[in-house]
Amino acid sequence: MIKKNIAFLSIICASGLVMVTIYNLIVDAKSWGSDIPASIQTVRDYYKYADPRNFFAIVAPINMVLILLSIILFWKDSVSVRTYFIISFLLYAVIASLTFVYFVPRDRIIFTMPIEGHIEQIKTALSEWKNMNWLRTIIGLTGVMFSVKAIDTFYKIHA
Repeated sequence: MIKKNIAFLSIICASGLVMVTIYNLIVDAKSWGSDIPASIQTVRDYYKYADPRNFFAIVAPINMVLILLSIILFWKDSVSVRTYFIISFLLYAVIASLTFVYFVPRDRIIFTMPIEGHIEQIKTALSEWKNMNWLRTIIGLTGVMFSVKAIDTFYKIHA
């Protein structure tokens, strides 16, 4: 029972991350680039008091722990269940790597680089961020689907 709850919690966390990423793409990124430099200054002012990126910094590591626990707890159930959870874990690890290697440097340009004299760099970083964030979203959704497949396979085996 506890192992299923942990797997479901991981699916919930990962789904939440995917949905927030989609929201970022559809709403936030569009607003950030709507009237540069004013729109960038507005988001910087907003982020001074509450940075929504903290959601990812809190929930993503929790999800990594939960998916790792799922791998451990379901290890003996079947190779296919274990494999699906491992694939999810690897996909989430790819997202974490992409975040640190690709997104954080662009976030610094967009949200901390002086605006004056750097408008073209900010526009480029924002465009690159938006384009690559679709890939990050697809990877996250694929990870969720593999976790769901693992649970589905578990229930089919134990039906």
